[in-house]
Amino acid sequence: MRELGDFSGTLLLLGAGNMGGAMLNGWLGLGLDAAQVVALDPAPSPAITGMAEQGLRLNPRPGDVPTADVVVVAVKPQGAAEALKALQPYVGPQTLVISIMAGKTLSFLEAAFASGTAIVRSMPNTPAAVGRGITVAVPNTRVSQAQRDLADRLLAAIGSVAWVDDESLMDAVTAVSGSGPAYVFLLAESLARAGIAAGLPAELAVQLARETVAGSGELLHRSPLDAETLRRNVTSPGGTTAAALGVLMAPEGLDPLLREAVDAATRRSRELAG
Repeated sequence: MRELGDFSGTLLLLGAGNMGGAMLNGWLGLGLDAAQVVALDPAPSPAITGMAEQGLRLNPRPGDVPTADVVVVAVKPQGAAEALKALQPYVGPQTLVISIMAGKTLSFLEAAFASGTAIVRSMPNTPAAVGRGITVAVPNTRVSQAQRDLADRLLAAIGSVAWVDDESLMDAVTAVSGSGPAYVFLLAESLARAGIAAGLPAELAVQLARETVAGSGELLHRSPLDAETLRRNVTSPGGTTAAALGVLMAPEGLDPLLREAVDAATRRSRELAG
């Protein structure tokens, strides 16, 4: 991870819930001074409230805080319009705005701020809570290289970061990585149910499914080999794995089902974005 100790400005976090809180913890772990952070949240958790003792400025009056160098918007998209109005006193000509709100486009965000505001739209996913997320980001034309580098460092506090220049790709990003953890959790559920149907005690089936999915994900993370090679390494010709894969890799198997699922999520993302 890239350190943040050399960032000397003020960072304002709007929304310190699960994702915002995970980002804040990541920033502090990378050397950011809590006194540089202003957090706005109507119902902060005890953990966030406790950070005020470290210097975090929690819910100050607008006049008590200078224009922020960076504003991170981590509220639910349903309340975006009202939330963004509350940011007006903190956003100046040099402020970088980073949004992690699902479905809210650059044009939507640009309409909420003064013309020329530098904005990065990003899409993280829930493994960010354990520092293993993947975030995809897209900048508007006002983002400088230095601001893009800073955004990369801030987003990297919760996992890997990838950048795209074509915002239209964000709907497919949402469908693959944003919604993707739910697909993996469903795999663990389905595998456990299949184990129970095969005669395993329910508790053991759940444990086997959970640990198998988690362990395989960690192996995929650590290994230099790609997923196809790892799959082939588990599969002996004529063995039990090959028999199972014959079902999963059939023409009507997992591939077309996942394509249909991702396509449905992509279409829905476009609909929600308007």
